[in-house]
Amino acid sequence: MKTDFLVIGSGIAGLTFALKTARKFPDKTITILTKANTDETNTKYAQGGIAVVNDTLRDSFQKHIADTLVAGDGLCNEEIVNLVVREGPERVNEIIAWGAEFDKNKSGDYQLGREGGHSEYRILHHKDVTGSEIERALVAQAATFPNIVIYNHWLVLDIITQHHLGYLVTKATPDITCFGVYALNLETRKIEKILACVTVMASGGVGQVYRTTTNPVIATGDGIAMAYRAKCRIENMEFIQFHPTALYEAGISPSFLITEAVRGDGGILRNKNGEAFMASYDPRADLAPRDIVARAIDTEMKRNGTEHVYLDCRQMDHNRFVEHFPNIYAKCKKLGIDVFEDMIPVAPAAHYCCGGIKVDESGRSSIINLYACGECSSTGLHGANRLASNSLLEALVFAHRCADDIEARAAREAGFFSFNESVPDWNVKGTLAPKEMILITQSLKELQQVMSDYVGIVRNTVRLDRAMKRIDLLHQETEELYKSSTVSPQLCELRNLITIGYLIVKGAGFRKESRGLHYNTDFPNRSNLLQPIVL
Repeated sequence: MKTDFLVIGSGIAGLTFALKTARKFPDKTITILTKANTDETNTKYAQGGIAVVNDTLRDSFQKHIADTLVAGDGLCNEEIVNLVVREGPERVNEIIAWGAEFDKNKSGDYQLGREGGHSEYRILHHKDVTGSEIERALVAQAATFPNIVIYNHWLVLDIITQHHLGYLVTKATPDITCFGVYALNLETRKIEKILACVTVMASGGVGQVYRTTTNPVIATGDGIAMAYRAKCRIENMEFIQFHPTALYEAGISPSFLITEAVRGDGGILRNKNGEAFMASYDPRADLAPRDIVARAIDTEMKRNGTEHVYLDCRQMDHNRFVEHFPNIYAKCKKLGIDVFEDMIPVAPAAHYCCGGIKVDESGRSSIINLYACGECSSTGLHGANRLASNSLLEALVFAHRCADDIEARAAREAGFFSFNESVPDWNVKGTLAPKEMILITQSLKELQQVMSDYVGIVRNTVRLDRAMKRIDLLHQETEELYKSSTVSPQLCELRNLITIGYLIVKGAGFRKESRGLHYNTDFPNRSNLLQPIVL
C-alpha cells in the first residue's frame, strides 16, 4: 500500500490534520489508520471542554498564558504557550464552522465553564460530552472529502526507518528517516507494508499502563513506544496526570470520569468525615491545579484508610447540574447515587500523559518525515502539569501547524512526494499458542500493578528501583515471546506498554526533585532542573 499522507489515529489531532491536508492537497491521498472504530479515541471521552479565550471583556490571552505557566510549574516552553493560546481562537472557530456545537445561554452567547487552575470562565463545552461532540463533527466532515480514506481495525506495529533497510540506526545516527509503517490488518490478520511520504503520529495516550485509568482500552501508548524503538527523541514521560475525580467503582476499568467542571460549578471535595479538606492544601481549594488536588486526595485516602473521597454536589443548582452534566447525572443515577441527596465517591485515576514524542513548533519529530500531534506528542505546552482543557486546543493548533509545515516543505523540496521502494516486507514467523496468551494477560496485570503501586501519584527512589527491576524482567520475557511468536494485537500492546512503563520510570529516576505531576518523597523540593528529561 502507498499513500501520500499516513495518519496514525482518528482523534481530534489526526482528523484535524487530515482535513487540513485534504484541502491543501486535493490531488493527494490521506490515509488514516485506527486500531478500533473511527470514533473510539481518547477525544471521544473528553468531558470537560476546550479552553480558549472567547470573552475578551473579562478574559485575555495574558491570563490564559499565565494560568498555563503556573500549572506547568516552570517547565512550559513559553514560546509554545504563547502561540497555542493566541492561535487557539481561530482554530476553534474552524471546528465550529465544521459543525461542532458548544452550549450557549439564552442570549445566544457561549456558556463558558471554569476548571481547576483557570482564573476565568473560558472553557467551551457541549454538556459533559464535549469530546464526543467534536469527534462527531470531525468524522462527519472527513466523510465529505474523497481523498481521505479511513481504515478501521489496523494496528501499526513499527515505524519503518533505515534500520529495516539493513542499516544500523542509533540516536546518534544523523537523518533517521521514516518511510512508512508496518501494520497488522486485524480482520485478515495479515501484516502489510505501508509506504508514505509523510507519517503523522496522532495515536493518543498511555493510560492502560496503570491499573486504574479514565482512558479507553485502546490507550496503550503505541505511537510513543514505536517512536522510541525507532530512536526518536522522547521527553517528560515522568509527568503522568492523574485526574483527581474518577468515579470510584471497585474493580472497574476504565473508570468513569467526573469532569473537573463539576468543581468549577461548585462541587466540593470531602473526606470520609464529611470535611471539606482542599483549603488546607491550597488557597485555591477545590479549584487548585490537578496535580495538587490529586496529591491531596491521595493523602486523605491514606490518612483515613479509605479507597476514595467524596464529591459533594448537593448544594449545587439542580436544574443547572442536570442541564450541564446529564451524562454524569445519568451514570450516578444508574448506580443508585442521587447527586442531590448523596455524595459521589471519587478517586484519582491515570488520565493524561504530559510527555511523549518531542516535537518542535511545527510538529516535527527528530525523525525526518515523522510528525506528531495530540497526546502522543510533547510540544512544550504542558510542562510538568497540564492545565485542564488545554489538550484539545493543543491538538487543533499543532495539527494545523503540521499541515502548514508540510505544505511549505512540499513547495520547496524537489521529490517530496516520493516513496522508498526498497523497503522489505515484514518477516512472518512463529506461532501463538493458548499458553502464550495466558502469559500475555498475566504480564499485563503485573505491569499495571507495578506501575500503580510504585510509580503513581507519590513516588520514592526505592519504589522506582523496584519498578525498574520488574519491568526489565517483563521486557526480557516479552521480547523472547515476541521473537518466537506470530504477532498478535495483545502481544504488541503489551510490548508497547512495557516500553511506556520503562520510559516513565526512567524519566522519574532522572528527575531528582518534586515538580508538577512528579512527586518524590526523597526529593520533596523543587530544584534548578528547569529542563525536560529527554530519552
